[in-house]
Amino acid sequence: MQASREIELEGHIIDSGVMTMVMDRVMDMGGDFETLVFDIGKKKTDTSYARLRVSARDEGQLEAILSELFRLGAHLPVSTDARLVPAEGDRIVPKGFYSTTNHPTWIKFRNEWIPVEDLEMDCLLVVDPEEKRAFCTPLSKLKKGDCVVVGDDGVKVEFPQRPREGSTFEFMHGTVSSERPSETLIEKIASEILEIKRENGKIVLVGGPAIIHAGGGAALAGIIRDGYIDTLFAGNALATHDIEFNLFGTSLGMNIKTAKLVTGGHKHHIYAISEVMRAGSIKDAVEQGVITGGVMYECVKRDVPFVLAGSIRDDGPLPDVITDVMVAQDRMREHLRGAKMVLMVSTLLHSVAVGNCLPSQVKTICVDINPASVTKLMDRGTSQAIGVVSDAGTFFPMLARKLEELSEKVSE
Repeated sequence: MQASREIELEGHIIDSGVMTMVMDRVMDMGGDFETLVFDIGKKKTDTSYARLRVSARDEGQLEAILSELFRLGAHLPVSTDARLVPAEGDRIVPKGFYSTTNHPTWIKFRNEWIPVEDLEMDCLLVVDPEEKRAFCTPLSKLKKGDCVVVGDDGVKVEFPQRPREGSTFEFMHGTVSSERPSETLIEKIASEILEIKRENGKIVLVGGPAIIHAGGGAALAGIIRDGYIDTLFAGNALATHDIEFNLFGTSLGMNIKTAKLVTGGHKHHIYAISEVMRAGSIKDAVEQGVITGGVMYECVKRDVPFVLAGSIRDDGPLPDVITDVMVAQDRMREHLRGAKMVLMVSTLLHSVAVGNCLPSQVKTICVDINPASVTKLMDRGTSQAIGVVSDAGTFFPMLARKLEELSEKVSE
């Protein structure tokens, strides 16, 4: 081992498994380490501190290992200012640019640590020297002359850590299993929602059309009506089939109550889109009395903003659907700012897309009948996501009931 450097770790690095992850990462990448200092906190609230010497066969391998360790929260004992290189053109990145995680991040600028704003994974770090501010900037937003952080020096990441005393939200952190008691889990989610709303926190719902198909639409509409959802993200399908159900009692031509196909029902979603087109928009259709109930109706009545992002599969689409995906991204980013919880239900692609825009400290719950959907979300970087294996038709009615029960207990 010809190259070595010392790194530091501090915080709840034992309970969170960070220390183990660091050691495993070094060994997996062909390096070696020596523990120089390891001060272990004695009380539950105490943090721990470790200093390691990481070694590799050459500087290239060492830099690769350190880059991975920095993303786990390790940092150098002494940091220099971050290196800034101007972008030579719009959407043209400097060689060796720093690619962000979605964890809280700071950069050292003019000998001062400043927090990075608009946290998001797989973006660039751009610094405004005049205002002394740093931003996560998607490639699509990079402009010629932007000061881009290059390399890992002067960048510090706070990897999510679990204190020993735990918290309400860690009731099911870890593996995804269909054998966990759904009612208990949903009650804990309801409790967390109530706690967030008591503090005027923002909750975003990412929903798929299966919510309507499975019979969960009425319960979700009630949850929105009661003020628990602040923003809705979906595609054309959820809104279309919600409106179809309101107009015809069907979803994709199937009677929701009898689970039987209706003669001519395959036309109903087209009629639904057409009626909204005639009205001008979903809001106009509500105000004109065309739409009289359902998820979209409650969003309009409660003034809950919604972002409907289109896809190649869409019929119509509805006039409110954003068909430019980059515009849809920007709209979602706007509404995700300040979110305390994101609830993702029965929509893998939308969930992954939203997850890619979320800071890791946002409480994220993914509900799907397929356990693999939750696993895929986590594998794509949304490591903070908690999985609940349930269909939307079971989840939302039970969530609505638990919210009502817990609200009554609080008011007693």
